[in-house]
Amino acid sequence: MGTVSTASNRDMAANYTALAALVGRLLISPIFITSGIGKITNSESYLGYIAASGLPFPVIALVGAIVLEIGGGAAIALGYQTRFVGLILALFSLLTALVFHSDFSDQNQFLHFWKNAAMAGGLLQLAAFGAGVASLDGRRSRQRWMVS
Repeated sequence: MGTVSTASNRDMAANYTALAALVGRLLISPIFITSGIGKITNSESYLGYIAASGLPFPVIALVGAIVLEIGGGAAIALGYQTRFVGLILALFSLLTALVFHSDFSDQNQFLHFWKNAAMAGGLLQLAAFGAGVASLDGRRSRQRWMVS
């Protein structure tokens, strides 16, 4: 009488997993989208920062970062091509940490480095496990399953 069936436990676990995947994507995507928008609204400052870092072709680097951040952030939020985009954004986050935040004598840069590393870890989880059922990727999977 007070026990929950195994099927019910599986349903609860599936619901929790779907919700956690959705909330996780919605929590990680805004940092990329807002950062990309910030680069648009303050492009001169970012161009100077990129040029000072020694990267070649600062304008191309800035435009690439904007596209990656806004496009990738939106794709993650929607759960579109999540495994691929998660991997690309993880590499971008690690590269950004190494190029722009590797002065560990500066406490702020030290924290930014580890923030980027932590984001890369979360993004690698997305790359490994996908977006979950509450996503465009999940919708495509369900449609393929129904057609087969």
